[in-house]
Amino acid sequence: MQYPIVIAVTVWLSGYVDSRKIRGISLAYRRFYKEKPSFLCIDGSKLIPFTQVNDDYCDCLDGSDEPGTAACSNGRFYCTNLGFRPYYIASSRVNDGVCDCCDTSDEYNSQTRCNNTCRKLGQKERAEVENQIRSMNEGLHLKRQLIKDGINMWQEKQNQLKDLKMASERLQRKLETQRKAKQKADTDKDTLTGLQRLKALAVPRNPQAAATSPLSVFQALDANGDGSLTAEEVQAGVAILEDKTRSLTHAEAIDLLGGFGQVGFSGFQETLLWDRLRTGDGLEVKDGPKMKPHEPDSEAAVEAAVQEDATADLKKVEDALEMMKLEIRDLEEALSADYGADKEFMYLQSQCLELTVYEYTYTLCPFNQVTQRNSQGEQTIVLGKWRSWDGPPGNEHSKMKFDRGEPCWQGPTRSTLVTLTCGTETVLRSVKEPSKCQYVMELQTPAACQPLTPRRSVHSEL
Repeated sequence: MQYPIVIAVTVWLSGYVDSRKIRGISLAYRRFYKEKPSFLCIDGSKLIPFTQVNDDYCDCLDGSDEPGTAACSNGRFYCTNLGFRPYYIASSRVNDGVCDCCDTSDEYNSQTRCNNTCRKLGQKERAEVENQIRSMNEGLHLKRQLIKDGINMWQEKQNQLKDLKMASERLQRKLETQRKAKQKADTDKDTLTGLQRLKALAVPRNPQAAATSPLSVFQALDANGDGSLTAEEVQAGVAILEDKTRSLTHAEAIDLLGGFGQVGFSGFQETLLWDRLRTGDGLEVKDGPKMKPHEPDSEAAVEAAVQEDATADLKKVEDALEMMKLEIRDLEEALSADYGADKEFMYLQSQCLELTVYEYTYTLCPFNQVTQRNSQGEQTIVLGKWRSWDGPPGNEHSKMKFDRGEPCWQGPTRSTLVTLTCGTETVLRSVKEPSKCQYVMELQTPAACQPLTPRRSVHSEL
């Protein structure tokens, strides 16, 4: 009566499968391959005998019953790779004669002889990771210095902007004063009347004649400055060269004035007196003005010189103010840019980096523009102007966007996307054109370095 029971136990034991011996599954997935007589497809679509797992026939729609064979087109084989990194390969690559897993587990039933290279690969990768960590630490050290420099540069530009604005205000006040002075000079010029206008007209064109100009002589003889010359003033002011002790008689003075006892400046220029004084014909002015040839004795000339200087000064002040406004605008634009949370990218604002690829030289000027120049240097094309940061949320400062470049023939306007990577040097590493007139660059800089944060290893296995 016990014999049938023994048979039942034997049948049950024959269906027992150790999940540790199932090929192609990870430790995290062993729970789906428990020691049961039946197997439920991981997608829940079908229940099959456990004996059909890895029997080289695909029963489950998701391929989960054949993790260790090539039966399912959508299946994946898990390479344990002890000593290196575990990873998945497509089930179609199992026993295909090519060693895909470094531990050779994918070629367990083929004629190919594979060597286990996991240990060497692991050592190489660990060395690379150590170098990356070392480079990252050096980059972070440099970044801290860049932050200090960036903050100092930012403060210097702020101070420079403040000083320029103060200087601009002072210059504006000076400009207003100069404009008022010029306006007054223009008004004074327009209101010249009588003798002043005549004096202005009488200024000699040749400075060498200044000492004998009719105006200077007339002024010297017009003792009371009333704008007219009398016979008495001629007697008192004119000397006879042959006998300086003798004075002109009243009759002689009237005769020299053309028979008039009094003449104005315009009449004076037509008299015999002026003609003889001008030519030095026996007469000279007593204690007359001893003027240097280059010194104008005309009020009109002085007025003209003053007005000319006022106009020149006004132009200089206007030019200086305009130049200062341009400097203020450039500084305000520079300070409005985003240089990172700690101003770590501030140092790039004044730099340009070049990289030659085949016959072209590419120049990246962060926060400005990107250009391309041919080897002959005959043509420079703008590949984009600075637009903004374009990285993903949480890492916005990882990419720089440049657009509005020159139009591409039968194509879009040129643009460039720059990816920033961590490194101990600031260098343009690569330039590519994945699509027509759309460029991508890699810029290595310590400012892009971020502290490593420990993360749990997560496998996406489905």
